[in-house]
Amino acid sequence: MTSKKPGPGGPPQKFPSNSPSELKGETPKIFIALGANIPSVVGPPEATLKAALAALEERGVKVLALSPFHQTQAWPDPADPPFTNAVAEIETQLQPFALLGLLHEVETEFGRKRSAPNAPRTLDLDLLDYQGRVENDEVELPHPRMAFRRFVLEPLAEIAPDWRHPVTAQTVATLLRALR
Repeated sequence: MTSKKPGPGGPPQKFPSNSPSELKGETPKIFIALGANIPSVVGPPEATLKAALAALEERGVKVLALSPFHQTQAWPDPADPPFTNAVAEIETQLQPFALLGLLHEVETEFGRKRSAPNAPRTLDLDLLDYQGRVENDEVELPHPRMAFRRFVLEPLAEIAPDWRHPVTAQTVATLLRALR
């Protein structure tokens, strides 16, 4: 079950950019997923996601677009609190491994503890796609499970409807249909 949250998590937000890639019409894009289902030091999950984006911007990661926030049932245990999820398009000078390290650093700042897979968490930041790269070394790109996660694909489709999976070349819409 997924539902969009009104207000600040309303329609996709586009942030102004004067990057050379945008001016030329070329868009090598970087996408991250954000999620939380328990309060952090800054408050409830939605506040945590907003604060995490601000923390990334303070470290030179520019947010170019942000999907609406989605409420998603916890998995694998639906008795856990529901997740608040979103996807952001970002711009950074960091290479994938350094960016992933920064994402983990910010997670830790917001109280993330890596105890058990799929456990409730204060913040989850995932690197989904880095300019269409396919890597399987220090970082797995694209994210190995993103094509099977509705809570990632739905918000991604809202800010990047033309996005294609770097390995399969399937559109985000095709990947979503496959999950139905």
